[in-house]
Amino acid sequence: MSQSVQTAQAAQETYSQVGGDLYAEVQTFYAWQMRRVDSLDIEGFADTFTEDGEVVHSGGQRQSGREEMVAGMRASLPRYRDIAVRHWFGHPLIEVDAVDPDTLRVSYYTLVTLTDREGKVSFQPTFTVEDVLVRRGGRLLTRSRVIHRDTPVEPAS
Repeated sequence: MSQSVQTAQAAQETYSQVGGDLYAEVQTFYAWQMRRVDSLDIEGFADTFTEDGEVVHSGGQRQSGREEMVAGMRASLPRYRDIAVRHWFGHPLIEVDAVDPDTLRVSYYTLVTLTDREGKVSFQPTFTVEDVLVRRGGRLLTRSRVIHRDTPVEPAS
């Protein structure tokens, strides 16, 4: 996310408000989705995306479709040997698409912790994530995810 986008998000004075049921549904979806990835249930995690879902990682790598996601995650598995991974999400901003009420735009912060066998916890860099969620067959799925590594924001002059 560019400096100006981060600043604009931080300085936004108005926001749309969703009802409690939708807010809880989105939070529950993310809790369920992250438990899949944290338990290394790669196929289960990929199934929380649309078939043509897309992820753009902070380094610019793009994975399109569930098959590419699964292949990318499988390649990363050795990194998580003897490590418990936890994804922590917070401060979600949820906006319902004005044209399609089954499409949600969600922006949130994420923190990833890694815990080794001795209980030592390390932290990964923080990120801001922008998702597009869609309702298909009565359930939420991620259609797209763009992950931005956080960088310092310059004070307004």
